[in-house]
Amino acid sequence: MQVENSDFFYAMDLDDESRIKNLFLADARSRAECKEFGDVVTFDTTYLTNKYDMPFVSFVGVNHHGQSTLFGYGLISNEDTEIFKWLFQCWLSCMYNHTPNAIITDQDKAMQNAIKMVFPHARHRWCLWHIMKKVPEKLKSYKQYVSIKFALHNIIYDSLLQIELEDSWSRFIAMYSLQANDWLSGLYNERQRWVPAFVKDTFWAGMSTTQRCESMDAFFDGHMNSNTSVKQFVEQYDNALRDKVEKENHEDFISFNSWIPCISRYDIEKQYQSVYTTAKFNEFQQELVRKNYCELSSNKKVAVNSCELVVDEDVMIGQSSQYIFFIVHFNEEKSKVTCNC
Repeated sequence: MQVENSDFFYAMDLDDESRIKNLFLADARSRAECKEFGDVVTFDTTYLTNKYDMPFVSFVGVNHHGQSTLFGYGLISNEDTEIFKWLFQCWLSCMYNHTPNAIITDQDKAMQNAIKMVFPHARHRWCLWHIMKKVPEKLKSYKQYVSIKFALHNIIYDSLLQIELEDSWSRFIAMYSLQANDWLSGLYNERQRWVPAFVKDTFWAGMSTTQRCESMDAFFDGHMNSNTSVKQFVEQYDNALRDKVEKENHEDFISFNSWIPCISRYDIEKQYQSVYTTAKFNEFQQELVRKNYCELSSNKKVAVNSCELVVDEDVMIGQSSQYIFFIVHFNEEKSKVTCNC
């Protein structure tokens, strides 16, 4: 494959008898897309194991259409720190030493250790979906499980400030006498890795979970299974990628050959209409519609080149509607906006 395309990248880790222990591959398109969209990467090992019991691993991002895009994949013999370190170093070398700004994984400790070594400056986030999926397993033995689950969900998703989450969490633990639950204690101690209120200062490209990887797994279904050999794996990957490229080309065609009308008279919407892909412009218009639920309640100058605005937003919490206010600071000189809520 490298003879056919010199930008195809592969790395093999062999044992003492020259048998493959670990394998990493990335085609030319994946390497090119990582240059454009590799600021945020999700990494996952949960897809399938092949006939040699080697877990499939994938590096996945999101492209300009909001589609999952593959940045490389591999087969590994074990899930320990040294193997993950080898794999991450291969990926980094493959991607011209372009370190991601942020990476999303599950809670695997070996993975976390390897990320610290190879991507020391990347913001590491745990997959929120994986954590919430464990709630029944960890909490269902409690008599008040239904109430506990509902309260925990509200605390995690509705807390907008860090201090708000910490206060709500303390009351939640006391109310349901959960002080002895080690799983909840561990999650709270690592809250900066997964709670939305603690990670919203970083750009995540719309991702909060490794479900991008899982949707990529679905992309491979029909092309490979647990009986696939390594040789077949590489060949079938090429077929799967061809299907992926066709879908991306289809979205490119739609974006270049269709036109979505503006829903407002704002100049900013016209500007985005001309430069955004169809999928991203649709997202912007949804945000524009949500603006109707916000209103300015006060506006005052706090300095020569800056002002403070109080914005009230009508939001749905559970089945009821209530107003939440945000204090927005605008620095005209620096063209900078900051917000507290």
